[in-house]
Amino acid sequence: MDRISSTTLLPDSFAGARDDITDQIVLIWGQIKAPLIVPLLRLTILLCLAMSLMLFIERVYMGVVITLVKFFGRKPEKRYKWESIKDDLELGNSAYPMVYQLSIGAACGLSWPSDRIIIQVLDDSTDPIIKYEIRDNRNGYKAGALKEGMKREYVKQCDYVAIFDADFQPEPDFLWRTIPFLLHNPELALVQARWKFVNSDECLMTRMQEMSLDYHFTVEQEVGSSTYAFFGFNGTAGVWRIAAINEAGGWKDRTTVEDMDLAVRASLKGWKFLYLGSLKVKNELPSTFKAYRYQQHRWSCGPANLFRKMAMEIVTNKRVTMWKKVHVIYSFFMVRKIVAHIVTFVFYCVVLPATVLVPEVEVPKWAAVYIPSVITILNAVGTPRSLHLLVFWILFENVMSLHRTKATFIGLLEAGRVNEWIVTEKLGDALKTKAAAKVPKRPRFRIGERIHLLELGTGLYLFFCGCYDVAFGKNHYFIYLFIQAMAFFIIGFGYVGTFVPNS
Repeated sequence: MDRISSTTLLPDSFAGARDDITDQIVLIWGQIKAPLIVPLLRLTILLCLAMSLMLFIERVYMGVVITLVKFFGRKPEKRYKWESIKDDLELGNSAYPMVYQLSIGAACGLSWPSDRIIIQVLDDSTDPIIKYEIRDNRNGYKAGALKEGMKREYVKQCDYVAIFDADFQPEPDFLWRTIPFLLHNPELALVQARWKFVNSDECLMTRMQEMSLDYHFTVEQEVGSSTYAFFGFNGTAGVWRIAAINEAGGWKDRTTVEDMDLAVRASLKGWKFLYLGSLKVKNELPSTFKAYRYQQHRWSCGPANLFRKMAMEIVTNKRVTMWKKVHVIYSFFMVRKIVAHIVTFVFYCVVLPATVLVPEVEVPKWAAVYIPSVITILNAVGTPRSLHLLVFWILFENVMSLHRTKATFIGLLEAGRVNEWIVTEKLGDALKTKAAAKVPKRPRFRIGERIHLLELGTGLYLFFCGCYDVAFGKNHYFIYLFIQAMAFFIIGFGYVGTFVPNS
């Protein structure tokens, strides 16, 4: 009888223990919230508000500048001398400057005198008319290959180098439209063309990429070219003056953004850059989430690491104006390459949800609603055809800001994967057809490929904050929190981009 009685009391004992644990957690939370959590959260919000204002002012400034550029018609032909290259009976083809070209696919369709161009392929090829160079190692990755290519004796005959990645498809008149600018304007080091995406309609993820990159080319590159004659070289679809490359110190592999590294160093030597928005070169966007994530890691980590390495060199440089130094350090690096990533994730995916759990701390409505709305609209103007996808783009960019912020800190601290270089996989129609034809009976399922724990963890945090807001909140943040959590879950479970089964 005693044994039965003690058994019936066990559930009550467990319930009491559970209540005690809950009470202790509530008590501890109450003790640390006022003296520690609240001040820390308020300080973080102040920092986020400052970064939001920096980003807001930068976006508005560039919006005003690009409007003035378009309104007053400051076309490249009006700012720089441009004359078509004409045939000379006496000089023959020697009237054409020597150009050497990187990328076999790009070289095939270009129109230029055959004895005034050298094609160098830093990849595989068996065509005997092409200069095929191979290295016995991958040191320095792309920068190492470009540096090795520049050492060849025949390169010394050339004045300019046109660079294209393997998937880029320039029009036949590419050199006719770019070389004259370099030929008639000796202060120009680089002519950069715009990218045009052949697979932007492949899936929702490629549409999102198009929106982000269109803003970069339509606004950022155009403003940099028109006002400061400086912008970051995109690594492909551009023509360099070889003398400028040599004066700047050549290609360096100290970061994973060798193209941006060269551009900054050349700019500090006084060289100018020109962006041709009207000249578009077709290329392909990464359409698998794995490839896109690796690309974004490199594009976010590399600039942050380069800033760490070059900040003092820029400050102490005596060949460029103070205004240009401020532009490069503050606008180009700080706001676009560091602040933009950090504030997007920390503020909208960490701090703002945390205020639901700490109602003593409030975020001003202008910071939570108005500023991000204006920034979003200004970012979206580059791709008018995708305005109806604006909400999806916001949610996707917030998810990607997780990886960009992580990569930015890795670059700033020079830690972990700072020098990781993984070639961005571009599927191409042929590979996709092949992959579709060879779908395995039992596709291999790898957690690292389809399940992304960081996204799922962040999604759970946002979902919890949303539930708490429903129960106790008053700002109706739960609407945003649930939708954003769903975006993290969708990407966390791998349901984004093109899925190619393993063969």
